[in-house]
Amino acid sequence: MRPSKQKRMERLNREYSLYFIDIYKNQNKVLVYGEGNLDAKLALVGEAPGRHETVQGRPFVGQAGKILDEFLGILGLNRDELYITSVVKFRPFKVNPDTGGISNRPPNKEEIGLSKSWLFKELSIVKPSMVVSLGNIALQTLANNPKLTIGKVHGTPLDVELGDKKLPITLFPLYHPASIIYRKELREIYLEDLSKLKNYLPSS
Repeated sequence: MRPSKQKRMERLNREYSLYFIDIYKNQNKVLVYGEGNLDAKLALVGEAPGRHETVQGRPFVGQAGKILDEFLGILGLNRDELYITSVVKFRPFKVNPDTGGISNRPPNKEEIGLSKSWLFKELSIVKPSMVVSLGNIALQTLANNPKLTIGKVHGTPLDVELGDKKLPITLFPLYHPASIIYRKELREIYLEDLSKLKNYLPSS
C-alpha cells in the first residue's frame, strides 16, 4: 500500500531537516514547513519565512499574512482549503553592523538552489492543479526562469512543468503581499489580478 500523503510529507520534512542541518552546521536555523490541505487544488508559494513566521512556525502569519488573508477573503477562500508554503523554509536575514539589529532579506542564489528541488518534491505530493506564486523569487523558481519578472507577467497564467517529474501546473503570478505595504500604488493592481485569478480558480 502506498503511504498516505501525510506520511510522505512528514518523511520529506524530516529529510529536509537533516539535509539543511548538515549544510548549515551550528547556525540553528528554524525551519518553517508548508501547511494546509494536502489534497488542495490550489497552492500558494512565497519566498521565505520572516520573523513572525519563524517564531510561530507557520507560513504567512505576520503583516504580509494579514494582507494575504484579506485577499483570500476577496477570493472567497479559506486557508484550510489551500496549501501554503515557501521556496526557502528558513529565514534569510541580515545584521546591521552598527546596531546589531536583524532584518529580513531576499533568499540568495545558494539558498534558492539548495531549496528548489525540495519545493518541487513537496508540490509533487500535494499535486495542485494551480500554484499562485507570490513575488519574483517564487515566480522565477517555479517557472525555472531567472529572467522572468513579476512586473511583466503578474495576473497572467503560465503553463509550467515542475521538477524532474515534470508535474504540469498552471502558474498564476501575483505580487508578494508585503509589496503592498511598501508600495501602496500596487493595491489596485493586486485587486485587478485577484479578479482575474477568480476566473482561473480550480474547482474543488
